[in-house]
Amino acid sequence: MWAAKGVEPVRPMVADADRPREGGPDRPLVQVAVGVLFLPDGRFLLTSRPPGKVYEGHWEFPGGKLEAGETIAQALARELHEELGIDIQDCTLWKTEQVDYPHAWVQLNFCRVTRWHGELQMREGQRFSWQRLPVQVEPVLPGTWPVLRWLEAEAGAQPQP
Repeated sequence: MWAAKGVEPVRPMVADADRPREGGPDRPLVQVAVGVLFLPDGRFLLTSRPPGKVYEGHWEFPGGKLEAGETIAQALARELHEELGIDIQDCTLWKTEQVDYPHAWVQLNFCRVTRWHGELQMREGQRFSWQRLPVQVEPVLPGTWPVLRWLEAEAGAQPQP
């Protein structure tokens, strides 16, 4: 959680700070691969958390935990195939963010995905929505907010036609 000497420490975003942390202060950092899927017109995909999962119904970018020996790209390909029924062709690691949720401390490895094969199939009972800023779905999972801010900053940095 701490950077090299002379560098500012990495401080995770704390979600629901008023709730206790399961596993206490020494819990492991869980690596998660997250796909930010973009259509050519700039819309991006959000999916809802499936029934029965923590934060059920909250909107997020799809993805999941890395399994032993997997790279971020391999985990993302597996998760998007399992959850959405698509096979990604183009995946670029974009940014990372740590989030301290009550149920887990996670490092979200966000990847830009611009090409895939297959039609979306919500295989876990979740919903999906192609969105633009500002998003029109709610509630949004806390770990999703940094990406929305990055997208907003990118849009603001682009010259207006």
